[in-house]
Amino acid sequence: MSSERTSDSEKSDFGDREALAFHRMGRPGKIDIVASKPMATQRDLSLAYSPGVAAPVRAIAADPDAAYEYTIKGNLVAVITNGTAILGLGNLGALASKPVMEGKAVLFKRFADIDSIDIELATEDVTRFIDAVELMEPSFGGINLEDIKAPECFIIETTLKERMNIPVFHDDQHGTAIVAAAGMINALHLTGRKAEDVKMVVNGAGAAAIACTELIKAYGVKHVLMCDTNGVIYQGRTEGMNQWKSGHAAITDDRTLEEAMAGADIFLGLSKKGAVSPAMVASMAKNPIIFAMANPDPEITPEEVAKVRSDAIVATGRSDYPNQVNNVLCFPYLFRGALDVRATAINEEMKLAAANAIAALARMQVPDEVAAAYGGQTRNFGPEYIIPAPFDPRLIEEIPTAVAKAAMASGVAKKPFFDETAYRHELRSRLNPTTSILAGAVEAAKQRPRRCVFAEAEQEVVLRAAVNYRNSGYGEPVLVGREAAVRAALARIGVPDVESYEIHNSSSSPLVPRMAERLYERLQRRGHLERDVQRMVNHERNIFGAMLVELGEADLMISGVTRNFATTYRQVRQVIDPSDGHRPFGIHMIVGKSDTIFIADTTVNERPNATQLADIAEQTAAVARRLGQEPRVAFLSYSNFGNPPGEFVGNLRGAVQLLDERGVGFEYEGEMSADVALNPGLRKLYPFSRLSGPANVLIMPGLHSANIAAKLVKELAGGSVIGPLLVNMNRPVQIAPMTATASDLVTMAVLASTGVVC
Repeated sequence: MSSERTSDSEKSDFGDREALAFHRMGRPGKIDIVASKPMATQRDLSLAYSPGVAAPVRAIAADPDAAYEYTIKGNLVAVITNGTAILGLGNLGALASKPVMEGKAVLFKRFADIDSIDIELATEDVTRFIDAVELMEPSFGGINLEDIKAPECFIIETTLKERMNIPVFHDDQHGTAIVAAAGMINALHLTGRKAEDVKMVVNGAGAAAIACTELIKAYGVKHVLMCDTNGVIYQGRTEGMNQWKSGHAAITDDRTLEEAMAGADIFLGLSKKGAVSPAMVASMAKNPIIFAMANPDPEITPEEVAKVRSDAIVATGRSDYPNQVNNVLCFPYLFRGALDVRATAINEEMKLAAANAIAALARMQVPDEVAAAYGGQTRNFGPEYIIPAPFDPRLIEEIPTAVAKAAMASGVAKKPFFDETAYRHELRSRLNPTTSILAGAVEAAKQRPRRCVFAEAEQEVVLRAAVNYRNSGYGEPVLVGREAAVRAALARIGVPDVESYEIHNSSSSPLVPRMAERLYERLQRRGHLERDVQRMVNHERNIFGAMLVELGEADLMISGVTRNFATTYRQVRQVIDPSDGHRPFGIHMIVGKSDTIFIADTTVNERPNATQLADIAEQTAAVARRLGQEPRVAFLSYSNFGNPPGEFVGNLRGAVQLLDERGVGFEYEGEMSADVALNPGLRKLYPFSRLSGPANVLIMPGLHSANIAAKLVKELAGGSVIGPLLVNMNRPVQIAPMTATASDLVTMAVLASTGVVC
């Protein structure tokens, strides 16, 4: 086995193949249009189009604001570009920018429940671009400009803001500025500085750098030196100047970045890799604040800073360092607040409100479920946590509220709200907190990489998952299979460094004697001869893989794509016991837009008794809490509280009585039918029900109904289904369905790795 690791370029080659496959699988692209009203009957169609559509047409003609009541306008943002500055790739044209703009539309929906359409304009003529966007005002509630090169982006945004009566926002400029300002606010707070007293040096004079400078000046920082490729921008300089740089020209004798950095309190960089030297950092003031945000590599790395300064607060644009300045913390929520009060613009007051809200959120105590998603790490406000995590579920509540209030206070809100509590509730209900916590678990896995056994490594889908597991930084895959077959399969899917992967062949591994000895000690009084055990270790990859985990050669295991759940589970149980005092069971999670439903037990217990049902309910409720949901448990049946009676409802009633005796801290009720558990209208028939809302933990009376229900939902429902997730094993083991994709396998491995489901 080689210890060589994959280079960044090799990872990129494999990643490119995976990304291309992702974009073309199923329906090409990343977005589609889904009707928000039923379209099943002729009456539905007649209301949606002719003749029913005439009524809202007349209403809007009489009152243009009625468009917000009868159309999608109030929740629709256009993401518009001409492709002249695509990410870090430069001017590749309008058409090439479409995948990026589709991705931006996905982020709007994922983080703020905003519908978005990407529009790519094939022109570099500023006037034609402005005219085209202006003409689209009736269609949209807001305009997000993206990936437009400077200085044209300044002209375009300024002109459109003057001409249009809806919010226009260039995210490359102001999204970065808002998040950077938030981090700066907290860094000043930690170092005990006042904004008006500090000296800030900015390196870079493009769109984002100028926007950051303007917003931070609006916050109160007065002493700023801006540098470009020609050095300090000072009053009287003529070389390489334009009107936007001139607005930040300073009275100073400094002419180089090195001179400017001496004694500076703050460095803010949006320039290029390596622009700042350790000597420059060493020359800065006490407790320097360094925002090195060049993409993809910072002006100076945190490691380089640490070699010369132990008192620095450092932020970058990268997710693999603390304090990531990430636009996704801002733009979805900024537009959410602006749209909700029908703001006519996004002004400085709203941007500062967003920055202050982001800063304040970082100072709040992190909820337990968010900390659990990050591997139990406590994320407290401090030098390495001045910007909140991008997947904090509280962002959807805090930032739009602050932005909406600022819009109202500054007079640009056409529909002010007067009940902040109700608005916050509406915001929380837009998004499912589980999705944020699952995303947080992904980040936590990177912080604590684990060795994961992929027990069926000769399968292409498993190898793709294993490679992604490593390339994503979650840990090292441990592959079980025949060396030649596995390496040939790795080469076939485009992995360049096949020799660097750790492969174990169960028929020849030097670990086999120790495994066989340990397993024989375990099974010799359960009817197994020593030769039986030897054969099991040699020929059953699930046995061998589980022994790798049991012996400490790996941390967790994923299997299941070549054999059904029951077979794989029996093999794993030959090696690994349940956790102390608990009975293993399976959960399917149905993750929808705003809610998650947990169904148990879907895999293990065929006919659980009352005690087992109560235990399953308690432990599933605990999983729900770790995933950000307040559990409301329903014990499901064909019967509603004894009507009709039946011989199989006794266990369900017994489970409810046991939970009564245990005094558990969550809502539960039963026995009840699924529609009564989920439909508020039907629950009104049973006013004595203890559930305050629709159930989100569904405890089935037996394996048949649970498994059938989970698979029906997976095939018919619109949400994402995760699972089955195996709970209560003494070691982290997950058994995927035979139809699992590479993404499914990686997700299950991450959940096992971080203990979100255990």
